[in-house]
Amino acid sequence: MSKLWGGRFTKQTNRLVEEYTASIGFDKALAEEDVQGSLAHVTMLGKCGILPEEDVEKIKEGLHQVLLKIRRGELEYSVSDEDIHMNIEKQLIDEVGSVGGKLHTGRSRNDQVATDMHLYLRKRVVEFVGLLQELQEALLGQAKANLDTIVPGYTHLQRAQPILFAHHLLAYVSMFQRDIERLQDSYKRINVLPLGAGALAGTTFPIDRHFVAEQLHFDGVYENSLDAVSDRDFIVEFLADASILMMHLSRLSEELVLWSSTEFRFIELDDAFCTGSSIMPQKKNPDVPELVRGKTGRVYGNLMGLLTVLKSLPLAYNKDMQEDKEGMFDTVATLQGALQLFAPMIATMKVNKERMREAVNQDFSNATDIADFLANKGLPFRQAHEVIGKTVLYCIQNGKYLLDLTLEEFKQFSPLFDDSIYDVLQPESVVNARNVYGGTATPQVTAAIERAESMLKAGRTWTQEYAEKSK
Repeated sequence: MSKLWGGRFTKQTNRLVEEYTASIGFDKALAEEDVQGSLAHVTMLGKCGILPEEDVEKIKEGLHQVLLKIRRGELEYSVSDEDIHMNIEKQLIDEVGSVGGKLHTGRSRNDQVATDMHLYLRKRVVEFVGLLQELQEALLGQAKANLDTIVPGYTHLQRAQPILFAHHLLAYVSMFQRDIERLQDSYKRINVLPLGAGALAGTTFPIDRHFVAEQLHFDGVYENSLDAVSDRDFIVEFLADASILMMHLSRLSEELVLWSSTEFRFIELDDAFCTGSSIMPQKKNPDVPELVRGKTGRVYGNLMGLLTVLKSLPLAYNKDMQEDKEGMFDTVATLQGALQLFAPMIATMKVNKERMREAVNQDFSNATDIADFLANKGLPFRQAHEVIGKTVLYCIQNGKYLLDLTLEEFKQFSPLFDDSIYDVLQPESVVNARNVYGGTATPQVTAAIERAESMLKAGRTWTQEYAEKSK
């Protein structure tokens, strides 16, 4: 059968060309969005008197039948029809006859595919905000359950200062909040309608682009027809946001892997989120965080891939831009899988409070507080720093920790030491001494949890509102 665009051609398309240039293998993911955009477009054609009402109603009825087939998984896709747009138009013509060919009046595949991707991506962005909020909720649940749990804080993966485990978890709540805000901000640029730009220059038909935008709940339309069909900034921005988000998930994944190891034993992941070994029966492997950590690279790759595709592309549409979809779909699937697993994995995680406390008691992470103790007694901090460095060296050489030293041993390094040093060195004292906004002291962390819960509640309102708009 000849192509819907085949009037100018004297030969059939080479089969290898069909297979190489066809996008239906992946852009069928846009099927529902394609029908959604077409329904709004044909409604506008009727409103503007471009098509008679009886044709509009027949086309709409046919589109609803095609949509039912899509949702039932009954639509058969053909490589010879190249892409999702031509496949659906062919199905429509099969349903309602030649009148179905009038649907394409006043538009091009160029502005049609751009519209589909805007519709697709805005829905995914709202979904990801919701999934991130579920992850924040899981982290907050663990934080509230561990307000009395002290864990070593690290720099250079060396024990640095004791902190509340809740404080550590809240760091990720903050990271994911920035991810949420980036996605929410990107929604502004996603939610702009390109339809009506035609192939590149607009259309001779008296269409109403703003009416279509209202029908599809877009906030506005592209100002320039060339820009409308060639813009993929909104996908690049999503891929960049997704890369940062995956980086945050990867950092948390690395900590979960470390914390669940025999060397740390700080946490235990639920069996439902781990796997075993085919040869070593004792193994319990943290495969989910490991795979999230590994899949971060492919999300980065999708971002670099699209940036490279778009580099040096002249206006307006070029076939190169067919390469904008697979990376986007892959990133969506990767993010969706990771976020759906992360919230329940965090929520069911067991925290080994005793082991964390044991680790805090067996290190020198309270050393800074001794330097502060001496500084408060008038010793310049740099001299105090040197005194404590020598004290720690003495402990290491004698197999002791700071709390093991007698007062006499302390005094050999400085006469300023007195009995109060033992209260200063207690992990609870060290933690609660940092009672500044954003610090790890219990009152500050409690207040931070309350702020985060209020923020999450307000964020849920946004998600509900925009999920409705993006249907």
